[in-house]
Amino acid sequence: MGKLVDGVWVNEWYDSDEAGHFVRDETRFHNTVLAGGSNGFAAEPQRYHLYVSLACPWAHRALLGRRLKRLESVISLSVVHPHMGENGWEFAEYHGSSPDTVNGARYLHEIYTKAKKDYSGRVTVPVLWDKQQETIVCNDSRMILRMLTREFEAFADRSKDLCPRDLEDAVDREIDALYGPVNNGVYRAGFASKQSAYEDAVHELFTALDGYEDRLRRQRYLLGSRFTEADICFFTTLLRFDAVYHYHFKCNVRRLLDYPALFAYLRDIYQLPGVAELCDFDHIKRHYFTSHPRVNPNGIVPVGPLVDLMAPHQRGRLAA
Repeated sequence: MGKLVDGVWVNEWYDSDEAGHFVRDETRFHNTVLAGGSNGFAAEPQRYHLYVSLACPWAHRALLGRRLKRLESVISLSVVHPHMGENGWEFAEYHGSSPDTVNGARYLHEIYTKAKKDYSGRVTVPVLWDKQQETIVCNDSRMILRMLTREFEAFADRSKDLCPRDLEDAVDREIDALYGPVNNGVYRAGFASKQSAYEDAVHELFTALDGYEDRLRRQRYLLGSRFTEADICFFTTLLRFDAVYHYHFKCNVRRLLDYPALFAYLRDIYQLPGVAELCDFDHIKRHYFTSHPRVNPNGIVPVGPLVDLMAPHQRGRLAA
């Protein structure tokens, strides 16, 4: 693992506080593409490029937003190699990966220093790049997802509104609620450096999952019958749960398979048109099990689990 310090790449593991709790670095680029472009970043076809990893749940959000809004011809894409080595995310040959066709970079950290020569911080995906101004617009997954689902409406599939105006506050509250115990909670468990910190994260995670299980027995999606950005943010964590987080991050109180409603909810979203082909378990497992030597020193990638995500979910009956 590593990060940039004043524009220089250094190898450094993730930070923890004195109690052993994993501390996630804040994202640093927070500009916004706007439909009208009043801030200088106008939504225009072929102006922006998205850098992602198929393994990363945060980048997966942006990929799903791009696909579900049918923006593939509007926003170009580069996919990093699943293994994160000593130099961080790399544009290297691997099935499902693709080169940096915009800046010709070998490593993602080169994109960060091109945008800001003295950048300090983690080098993360997703990254939304402006080809016109030759800079990073944003590297915050939640902000990028909202841009994709709203600001590019002139070029997008308008039949899918992933953040309806009347639900915007509710969508934001749901995403806020998911972040601490679930989306970041699995990392707080997996990267904890002390037993008590690990247990704090795991207990909070499974308390949250128990609550979502109860709710999703009664309704199809997090906000009832309407599929929104909040469901995307939940889905990308749940997809990786049994394959990675249960074993690799020691989130092993229960499997997702042990939650009937959550597992059916996962299958429901997985089976939506366009979603399954963006779910690459080889990239997911190869990244996690080979890129975290402190967690899995030998880098052995497990074969399983074998999970049928195409089995009938029968959740359509909850739409009413």
